Amino acid sequence: MATPLSHTSLSPIKTVAVVGLGTMGTGITEVLAKAGREVVGIDVSEAATAQAVAALETATARAVTRGRLTEPERAELLARVRTSTDLRAASDADLVIEVAPESYEIKQQIFRELDGIVRPETILATGTNALSVTRLAADSARPERVLGLHFFNPAPAMRLVEVVSSVLTAPTAVGAVTNLALDLGKEPVAVGDRPGFVADGLLFGYLNQAAAMYEAKYASREDIDAAMRLGCGLPMGPLALLDLIGVDTARTVLEAMYAASHDRLHAPAPILKQLSEAGLTGRKSGRGFYTYEAPGSAVVVRDALTPLDGSALTPGRPVRSVGVAGSGTMASGIAEVFAKAGYEVVLAARSEEKAQTAKARIGTSLSRSVDKGRLTAEAAAGTLDRITAAGSYDSFADVDLAVEAVAEDLEIKQQLFATLDKVCKPGAVLATTTSSLPVVACARATSRPQDVIGMHFFNPAPAMKLVEVVRTVLTAEDVHSTVREVCVKIKKHAVDCGDRAGFIVNALLFPYLNNAIKMVQEHYATLDDIDAAMKLGGGYPMGPFELLDVVGLDVSLAIEKVLHREFRDPGLAPAPLLEHLVAAGCLGRKTGRGFREYARR
Repeated sequence: MATPLSHTSLSPIKTVAVVGLGTMGTGITEVLAKAGREVVGIDVSEAATAQAVAALETATARAVTRGRLTEPERAELLARVRTSTDLRAASDADLVIEVAPESYEIKQQIFRELDGIVRPETILATGTNALSVTRLAADSARPERVLGLHFFNPAPAMRLVEVVSSVLTAPTAVGAVTNLALDLGKEPVAVGDRPGFVADGLLFGYLNQAAAMYEAKYASREDIDAAMRLGCGLPMGPLALLDLIGVDTARTVLEAMYAASHDRLHAPAPILKQLSEAGLTGRKSGRGFYTYEAPGSAVVVRDALTPLDGSALTPGRPVRSVGVAGSGTMASGIAEVFAKAGYEVVLAARSEEKAQTAKARIGTSLSRSVDKGRLTAEAAAGTLDRITAAGSYDSFADVDLAVEAVAEDLEIKQQLFATLDKVCKPGAVLATTTSSLPVVACARATSRPQDVIGMHFFNPAPAMKLVEVVRTVLTAEDVHSTVREVCVKIKKHAVDCGDRAGFIVNALLFPYLNNAIKMVQEHYATLDDIDAAMKLGGGYPMGPFELLDVVGLDVSLAIEKVLHREFRDPGLAPAPLLEHLVAAGCLGRKTGRGFREYARR
């Protein structure tokens, strides 16, 4: 009987076999060879082995050109790699990393064959991101030496590696591959065995919802992608990312996740099946959600769904002066944006004192811009001069556009819209900046619901480029055109969506944040590991728990409750951990404690 790995000390991993020489296998081979490991690349196809060698030669030649490698180092790196079409070439490996197609049958066959080839102490790693590591390990002769080692594409550039343990995995095997990952310059994150692990587990639910949102014709593909890039600082929009990953691959991952979780958020959107079965799998086929110049190209070309260039068909109403209602950070930020763009702005609050405080906040913001060289002193002074602070909404009598940015409370907003209805002149456009409440409920508080629209700015308004333009079923076409034209003048990117909870950004962002909380609640992974996984594996500017603490846990809970109430999906029910923290007064950075503790200022 073999000695369990958990009771032996493993020697360092020097020789690694990589089984499967597609893009990922070739990338892993390059990473290993660069770190001084002897690598055996194995694939059933001679064409694949030849292509892998050619790709390695090209990548290393590029590294020499860029000064990252010397020619002698390149020669040594390439000499450390040999290829074979015979699995027996893995016989001397200390570690085998399998990155064959995502199929239990294929992977199990490889592991069964390896059992008769490798040494008893050799570690067997699967690169799967969708299949059960436990199921693969259970079929192995030595399940204690089987684990998951999930690299991200492109492997040479992406720093995250998820080290996946099953209940059968020996701790020493985990320790050995964790040390290897560190030696490769990667950031290893320890996770348990469930479909998607951490990064893909969170990412693919979000991508699936974006596909469903597009399929429902709620927003265009361009607007969905722009909203998530500009509203969340993501490197790519979800539909463009699905095309990059491969629509068929995404569908496979989601099916595995749904089989394990039965969470409707993971049930693949029908459009993923339709595109896959039509062969429209994304960039690799030349067409998916978008159309590309050629198969494998990243260049998007115009197709029948591409929006027409040029101005809106319906002319907008003239806007010369703007009223902003509110005295908080959002109200002063929006007033600053309009004044910078040359509009005369009336900033009104419930008292003259509150309005003057809000104007003073704008003055401080403009001074900061001057200090940083982003604005001249003259421009800052001119901007501030265009803002009139007022202690009554009666001052909105002559504005062409009134934008409210008061508390996120429907009753308060409805009372304000009833007031604006009485005060504002006929034909004035009335806009709400709500992020979660129904715009039509504000519109119905007036006698002119056709003049009401949503203009959801993001905080801080002067810096954030996105505005979600929310039409109700009652909004007039020329009102929509007016707001689109105004967005151009204030240098914001407008995206169109309908009047439903969360609009685009929050409807896609908050279920992802809620799922991250559930992972911590279930003790699946730590806050730090989840934040690291999403920043390193998903390119997110902030991890989910960093973001939750910045947004405010009370604000996050309120939005999640609205989404759950509107869509009635059990998967959208706020995580109990979030509710407990809010009940305890742990609201994030603003209270000094949320998911993490912060130093008091």
